Amino acid sequence: MLVFAFALVAVLVILLALGFRIAKPWERAIVLRLGNMNAVRGPGPFLLIPFIDSVARMVDTRITSTPVRTEKTLTRDTTPVTVEAVVFWMVHDPERATIEVGNYQQAVELVAQTSLREAIAAADLTQLLAEREEVDAKLLFNIGRKTSDWGITIKSVEIRDVDLPESLQNAMSAQAQAYREKDARVTRASAEVAVAEEFKKSAEVYDSCPTAFRILSINRLYDMSKQPGTLILMPTDAVNSFANAAAIPAAMTSARAEHV
Repeated sequence: MLVFAFALVAVLVILLALGFRIAKPWERAIVLRLGNMNAVRGPGPFLLIPFIDSVARMVDTRITSTPVRTEKTLTRDTTPVTVEAVVFWMVHDPERATIEVGNYQQAVELVAQTSLREAIAAADLTQLLAEREEVDAKLLFNIGRKTSDWGITIKSVEIRDVDLPESLQNAMSAQAQAYREKDARVTRASAEVAVAEEFKKSAEVYDSCPTAFRILSINRLYDMSKQPGTLILMPTDAVNSFANAAAIPAAMTSARAEHV
């Protein structure tokens, strides 16, 4: 009798050990009973009936990232581009993801790749380059609409890179260079107009007062003469005019002294 009790306890311990399972905080266990869906267990410890219950799959409910790439896909304006994107998704219904989809990870990747090609074909190259957020929003809606029935939620879709053909890159670079040169020339022309306006005003002042122009010329010559090794050649009439201009301040100073 005692031996039978020990044997019974040993069998119970073995069955308990065979049926004891632990699911991590991010895991959900799909439990089948005799081949039929029974329950979703986890997180934490749970028990199975040995030889009757079985775990069909441990589903990871964390957010997963899936890279997607399409090569030489034509945009709406027939430009071949290679686009790289990443899809962030998670399983919100482990039972449906397991029962209704054979390999939901591969299914998400294929759906994302197909939706990315559709989005590229519906967008112009300019829109694809300058309005990525709008394209990302469309991809999020289209992919999420297809995967929601599988118990999968698409959290976000982000286009990481758009690779253009080398010939198109060279053409766009040349176009950008031409625009930069155009802007530089327009800026230079505007500066020359402003300088010309100032010269015009100066000419009007000097035309009304020739003595001021002579004094300005003397100052310019003085600034030039300060450079070592500078040789200045001047015509005789210019020297005489400078002398006359220089005599004006002296005469004014003399007149003031006599007045005093």
